[in-house]
This record gives sequence, C-alpha cells and structure tokens, in this order.
Amino acid sequence: MSVDVPAGRVLVVDDDQLNRLLLTRSLELEGHRVGSAASGQEALETLREKPFDVVLLDIVMPELDGVSVLERLKRDPVLQHVPVIMISAVDELDTVVRCIEMGAEDYLPKPFNPVLLRARINAALAKKRLHEVEREQVREVFSRFVPEHVVDDVLERTDEDLRLGGSRSVGTVMFTDIREFTAFTERTPPDRVIDVLNEYFGEMIDAIFHHGGTLVGYLGDGLLAVFGAPIPLDDHADRALAAAREMLAVRLPRFNRRVRERALGNGFEMGIGLNSGLFIAGNVGSARRLEYSVYGDTVNTASRIEGMTKIMRQSVLIADSTRQALLRPPSDLAHVGEFDVRGKQSSIRLWTI
Repeated sequence: MSVDVPAGRVLVVDDDQLNRLLLTRSLELEGHRVGSAASGQEALETLREKPFDVVLLDIVMPELDGVSVLERLKRDPVLQHVPVIMISAVDELDTVVRCIEMGAEDYLPKPFNPVLLRARINAALAKKRLHEVEREQVREVFSRFVPEHVVDDVLERTDEDLRLGGSRSVGTVMFTDIREFTAFTERTPPDRVIDVLNEYFGEMIDAIFHHGGTLVGYLGDGLLAVFGAPIPLDDHADRALAAAREMLAVRLPRFNRRVRERALGNGFEMGIGLNSGLFIAGNVGSARRLEYSVYGDTVNTASRIEGMTKIMRQSVLIADSTRQALLRPPSDLAHVGEFDVRGKQSSIRLWTI
C-alpha cells in the first residue's frame, strides 16, 4: 500500500534554544508546521493540547529527560502512536538503542544533517499516514457489521494488529434464513423484492446489534452473525438466544404485518441455527478490500443446524454446545433429540424454545 507523504506537524523538543531554532528553520523550509518545547514537561503538555504527526525529542534534558518523556508517551493510549525520533549526541548510542527498544522510530545524531533530517521525518510521516489509513480501513469494515459505539472498542483492542490476520475466538454463531423467499421473488417485481428484503434485514440486524452481536455477512436471503467476536463476551450464548427470541417474537411479526398491509402476501417464516464453540475470526481479503469473516467447524455446524430447521419444522434449533454455554439457562428450552449432522463424526443434541 503506498501512502502519499505531505507536509506534517512536527514538535521539536530540546532544551537548547539554538538547536530548536536550527531544527525549526530547516523543517519550515521543507513545508512542515513546527512547534517547539524547551523541556520534557512542556512537550507532554503541548502534545496533549495540540495534535502532532512527529516528535523530535532530545535525550539529555534537565528534570524530565527524553527517555522519560518517551516512556510516558508510549503508555498514553492517545499519544502512543505518534512517531518519536530521538535527538542524540555521538556518545549516547546505548541510550538510543534503549529508546528504539521502547518504541522510538529512529534517531537523529547531533549536529544534524539536513538530508538525514528530511529522510527521518519523511519516513516517520509515511508510517503515521499508513497507520491512519489502516485504522480508517478497519473502521470502514467494522462500521458495517457492529454498532458505532463498538467500533472504537474494536480499534482499541486491535490497534497493534490492524492488517490482515485473525484470532481464535470463543462465541456463538447464528445463521438465519427466510422461508419461501425464492417463490416470492418469482412472482414479485424486482424493486419490490429488494425493498422487502432490505426491510427484513433491517429488522433482524437491529436485533443482532441490540444484543451485542456482530453481523458477519449476507448469504442470499440469510444472515451470518456471531456473538463473542471481535469483542469477547462471557454471555455470548445468552445474547445470541435473546436475539433469536426477539427476531421470532417481535421483529418477524412486525415485518409480516407490513408485508400484509402492502398486499405482498401472508408473510414469511424463518429459521435460526445457533452453535457455540471455537472459531477463527479476522479481516480477510487484500489491502484494497477487507472483510471481517469467521471460519471453522463451529461455523459450518451452525449453518447445517439452521438448514435442519426446514426439515424439522422448527423456527430455531440450538446446539447442546450453546445450551451448555448459557450463563442463565431459561426454563422453556425443549429437547428435540440427537441427530447426525453432515461433517460430524458423532451426533449432536438439539434444543428449541
């Protein structure tokens, strides 16, 4: 991924006034906006008041030295990703190495070379721009699948690994499907079909979000959602079951009333499959396009359980793994039986409500 590197906002931190003036002048000639601080404490106060893209930080300063300032910046969740370039004398190499191990981007030796200064600043700006692009890309991905207030939490938890990758999660997987929708599409004008489908999705996704679930994707006229990823949830099974209840008892009847009012039919039925366990979740795709997805046996089994709702004429089927994961098991769970599921070596106990 290439990132343009326009002029940036640079904070020069040095207790020597001449060094501050020389660095400031050189950076301003490159088109950067420059601020300065004469001490470590002033630097921290300035960074908390104004945004900067790069910090040039002298190591040796009275009272609060550059190492201490760097340590505080890297502990600050707001400032920890601002690139820091240490300004060092020749005999401070050991301290420079320590600073880089603590998270400093690079160092600039004294007396500074203008060409080297330009290279260090441009490299730091490029890394910060790339980090911002990746954050925005991940925000765009997750904002489609989780409520807005969850997006910031996701970014905080994934800030160290915003690129492609995944993690093992424990949660509950939900598959849903709307019955007889293919027949409806064959007798209904296309624009009406899309309107009805969008209205149905709107109801069901609101139920998922209401109970803290994550929409993973659309599967024709069905949905795939998970509870417990990307944000871990101890009560993932309880949330998934509550969302299923809301879909069947509140959302679907309300949707069907609107279908009947518009003379589009008698309404629809739906099937829901729930299964809990371990799965892999993460951003997949390319640098140009990312999607959040989930994989694994838990996901595949949930899909097959949902498919069995048609055969067994049940609106919801709940795997025994989900029942066992419930922190507050309800009294109205009914045992349906043990069944063979394609791809599984042993039978699975299924429940309904």
